[in-house]
Amino acid sequence: MPIDHKYRIKEEIIIPPYEARSMLVKAGEELVIIDMEGKQVGDFVCFSLNDHNEHVSPVHMRASLSSIRLKEGDFLYSNRRRPLMQLLQDTVGKHDFFFPACDYYRYKVDFQLEDHPNCHDNLNRALDTYSLGHLSVPDPINWFMNNVLDEEGDYMIAEPLSKPGDFVRLKALEDVVIACSTCSQDMAPVNGFSVTSLKLQVLNKMR
Repeated sequence: MPIDHKYRIKEEIIIPPYEARSMLVKAGEELVIIDMEGKQVGDFVCFSLNDHNEHVSPVHMRASLSSIRLKEGDFLYSNRRRPLMQLLQDTVGKHDFFFPACDYYRYKVDFQLEDHPNCHDNLNRALDTYSLGHLSVPDPINWFMNNVLDEEGDYMIAEPLSKPGDFVRLKALEDVVIACSTCSQDMAPVNGFSVTSLKLQVLNKMR
């Protein structure tokens, strides 16, 4: 993505397929999540640095936003109904904040697989970088995930609409620790049946 001349890239991380990474994003800094090859979902969680018991909560977001979709300008609300981040820019416009992260039981129960990588464990390991690995992994925001609801409210999971280079840009409203995984689901349309890389960038203003 083109970087505003007022900002510079402070830190950049590529998340390989079937893995997760974490970052510290300070108040006023921006986080960009880039779909490098297209059709890749990123499971995203966010904790307040000052109080690790506070985290972005999709169920509280749905209540605070009175919506099941995310739009530019929307806040990412916490389990204490406070905004921790804000969605500034979105080149896709279709994401999910209903589904939990895939976990061990998702693959064991639904696909009879015991050792498939999963987002829950990957996020937990990534959070351990900031000594948060002991915490329960909250339900994520699933960037680029495409759930199609019919008129009766039933859903179908379709392939993401994101193309190579599509991104979301978020602003931290206070110091936060975020973690993001490249969703491990390769047996359903969630990622177009293929798991690829995502890129994280932290931007801060030029002095």
